[in-house]
Amino acid sequence: MKRFSLAVLCFIVLVLLTSTALVFAESTNIDGKWTMKVVTQKESGNATFTLKQTGDLLTGKYSGSLGEAPVTGTIHGRDVQFQFTTDPQKGYAVYTGKVDGKTMKGDVDYGGTARGTFEGRLVE
Repeated sequence: MKRFSLAVLCFIVLVLLTSTALVFAESTNIDGKWTMKVVTQKESGNATFTLKQTGDLLTGKYSGSLGEAPVTGTIHGRDVQFQFTTDPQKGYAVYTGKVDGKTMKGDVDYGGTARGTFEGRLVE
């Protein structure tokens, strides 16, 4: 009987923990204007992303030293990836990182020609 009670208790705790994790994973919303500090081997700069989240899909606009471009991407829990291109022959700039409330940071790859890191914060 004690084993059965312990098994039921463990099951209940597991269900509660899983439910809590799903609530936190689904509650990440990154709608708004983000300012990013980008550092590569060659240079550093700032970029602005205006992002709109619909479910786990992202759309928006990039504005920075490369000009302006539409942005697409995904978010799963705290994991985010988005990309844009200002010149299809040079490839996409791909940002991959983690969101923590109103901040995000991670790695950026500019079509294999340059790599770096980014840190940003939500300003709107």
